[in-house]
Amino acid sequence: MLHLIRALAALFVFTALPASAQPYPSKPITIVVPFAAGSGTDSITRIVAQYLQNALGQSVVVENKVGASGVLAAAYVARAAPDGYTLLMATNSTHSANPHLFKKLDYDPVKDFAPVARIGSYVFMLVVGKDVPAKTLPELVAYAKTNPGKLTFASGNTTGIVAGETLKSRAGIDILHVPYKSTPPAINDVLGGRVSMMFIDLAPGLEHVRVGNFRALAVTTKERSALLPELPSLAEAGIPGYDVTSYAALFAPTGTPKDIVDRLNAEVQKIIANPEAKARIAVTGFDAFSGPPASLASFVQSELVNWGKLIKEAGIEPQ
Repeated sequence: MLHLIRALAALFVFTALPASAQPYPSKPITIVVPFAAGSGTDSITRIVAQYLQNALGQSVVVENKVGASGVLAAAYVARAAPDGYTLLMATNSTHSANPHLFKKLDYDPVKDFAPVARIGSYVFMLVVGKDVPAKTLPELVAYAKTNPGKLTFASGNTTGIVAGETLKSRAGIDILHVPYKSTPPAINDVLGGRVSMMFIDLAPGLEHVRVGNFRALAVTTKERSALLPELPSLAEAGIPGYDVTSYAALFAPTGTPKDIVDRLNAEVQKIIANPEAKARIAVTGFDAFSGPPASLASFVQSELVNWGKLIKEAGIEPQ
């Protein structure tokens, strides 16, 4: 009888513990993605989620919250319980550009989030539809100058907006911006000839280039990409100083216990170091690398400055 009483008492103490005192994780984890299924961020997140699920022994669910260049997703996670069960796969849209694109945000990219782990960098490329006669960037610029206002560019995310406006500003051309809520519908309209071009990350765009639906002209990074070594950078192709680099990183709400953040960071770093996982991510056109939470915190601060300069130079007014 005494043994039974002790067992029942121990069970009562365990069940009475708060969730934070129970071993983490003790229930499914949700990673919120700011963009639609089929986007580059979504593809990368689902690969990471699969490996993270195996490592943690709990389900890792990917939830897409699309809208307002990632504002809806970021605000949702910022308000979530800081217990490690709701995470954000953030990008330069949510954490670098939005503070300069919106007069008012429902979240603060620094104060409202605990940095968990950098995931890596995207490679964006400028693609044109089959109806656009230009085969090189100089030809595109020349065509735009002789046909002002005729060309249009689609955007499904903040990088697409800033990349397009930066091209307009630095090349001195008149092309109309056509915004979309996410990348997939923007792709459809470029494929259908309703929009002339777009800046797109490799994950959703590379296959279209390979089969000839799009014509790729250049990448947005300062140097050529190892994933597309035959494609020049915009800077190399005639737009000096052009460099628009995008990233993805995992964040938790501010106040998430350090031991949980450190556990998640350690697991993400293992995933990125896993040759199989790294190869699967590379197929999507994403350069995967990671580091400690402190390095991500410093990176966010520097990128806030960099994207502020890009947006100001491009002449984009906050909405």
